[in-house]
Amino acid sequence: MSSNDSKYGQSSLYSTISGNKNPIRLDDTFNLGKLQAVRVMSIVLDEFHPRFFELGEWNGLGTIEYESVKKPFSGNDRPTAKPLLGNNKGLPLVNEIVYIMPFPDTKIGIITSNVSSYYINVIALWNHPHHNGYPKNPNELPESQQVDYIQTQLGNVRRVTDQSTEIFLGNTFVERANIHPLLPFEGDIITEGRWGNSIRLGSTVTNKSDGIGLNNWSTTGSSGDPIVIIRNGQGTQLGDEGWIPFTENINDNDSSIYLTSTQRLPLQVSKNVTYKSYNTQPQALNEFAGKQVIINSGRLVFNSNSDHILLTSNQSVGLNAINSVNIDTPLTVIQSDKVLLGNKDATEPLLYGNITQDLLQQLITSIKTFTNAVFTAKDVATINIAAKILNGQVTAIEKNTLPNIKSNISYTK
Repeated sequence: MSSNDSKYGQSSLYSTISGNKNPIRLDDTFNLGKLQAVRVMSIVLDEFHPRFFELGEWNGLGTIEYESVKKPFSGNDRPTAKPLLGNNKGLPLVNEIVYIMPFPDTKIGIITSNVSSYYINVIALWNHPHHNGYPKNPNELPESQQVDYIQTQLGNVRRVTDQSTEIFLGNTFVERANIHPLLPFEGDIITEGRWGNSIRLGSTVTNKSDGIGLNNWSTTGSSGDPIVIIRNGQGTQLGDEGWIPFTENINDNDSSIYLTSTQRLPLQVSKNVTYKSYNTQPQALNEFAGKQVIINSGRLVFNSNSDHILLTSNQSVGLNAINSVNIDTPLTVIQSDKVLLGNKDATEPLLYGNITQDLLQQLITSIKTFTNAVFTAKDVATINIAAKILNGQVTAIEKNTLPNIKSNISYTK
């Protein structure tokens, strides 16, 4: 082995893990170096797997049956491997290729050298998030599909155009050839699901000299300004060429959450969105550049099943709707120093209901008393007395009740 060879392969792996220049011994790492590529033949996902009980019942979830890529297994009980990571599983599909390697198992307390096989990353044969399966014998596929794999073996890009590759990938997995991968930018950390869902830990990109590949969130700010994009569903505007990468589209993806820092997002909102209730209107949603969280989907539900939903703002809370804003509740409380109804320029104070009712009742009672006196009066003196009483009552209402009949808080127009 040349000096250059020692920089790569198992020796390099051992040196990296141990943190020093001397390779660690295989017997000290449970034969860590025995890394092997195998084909997934089945995976335990529920109690209906034929070996569910044998492989540990629910503790065996994610366990795969596999066979060597070079030497297919001919027996009934294939060897098995468990996921290496318990809290971060990327479960493979049937006919995908994974790496397996030995690590300690639950019997290590009895025999310290006891190991079992564990699997790690799916090998990205097609470098695609949807699936990376490869048939055991491409020659058995339909002629149109054989071309896909023959061309790929020759170094060409695999491009499935008939929406199917005829590979068995599992009992429920239905291949969709129109799933597009995300276009990455320098420094991005991206997690992609198999169905057009993803999380991008990215940034603003403004310094591409050719202007090619810029994304729609990099029109403001500086390169390196952070952004987080959580996206579900790639939308309907993309074509069927699933090998072509794309960037997220907040207006077309089914559901999105954007956490920005300096970016401006081209969010399309309803045409009737207005801010007429404001004296100083907020900046339009698709013009604001800065830190904000945008949630965009066909429907938004905020449900609190044990406590409150609390909305607070340093400036205002604005509500816009095409049809109406509805409030259904046993009790509605609005505590404010001033309430304007109908228009931000409302100047007409509302009348207090109880005070107004009492005032009208006093007037009615006084008028009735006066008219009864007039009806029964036998002389002018009696009418004069009744008139004086009515005048005194009306004057008291005018002086004591009428000034307090209007609200100092609620106004309408």
